[in-house]
Amino acid sequence: MMQNENKPRFSFEKLSTGIARVAGSSAALIVAFVLVMTWIMCGPIFHYSNTWQQLINTSTTVITFLMVFIIQQAQNKDTLAIQIKLNELIAATKGASNKALNIEDLTGEELKVLKMLYSKISDLAEKEGKPNAAYSIDEMQ
Repeated sequence: MMQNENKPRFSFEKLSTGIARVAGSSAALIVAFVLVMTWIMCGPIFHYSNTWQQLINTSTTVITFLMVFIIQQAQNKDTLAIQIKLNELIAATKGASNKALNIEDLTGEELKVLKMLYSKISDLAEKEGKPNAAYSIDEMQ
């Protein structure tokens, strides 16, 4: 792979991927559960005061706000990797239409039209009694 020698070791991408991996673990769920249970058990000690309530409200709001960006960054990276893998499969498959490459860049309307074309391919294969036949979208236009 290409490596950039000038790239800093710390990056938001690496941080977000790591945090998303940890946040999605069973250990993170257990830690969150223990923290909430601890907060609940401290209620009587603090007489269920507004400060006691604000502690959990503020904590969860801040964590949720930050996690939105962290998870979105990790999801964007994963989605891009999947798109590249799919593009490679399409490009390497004999008979596949290269029109499907970079399909994620199409508008919603264009995707609906393309979906209708693929539905026509499915209907054609069924009508011809060849459900496993390979057709290309190029054949439908």
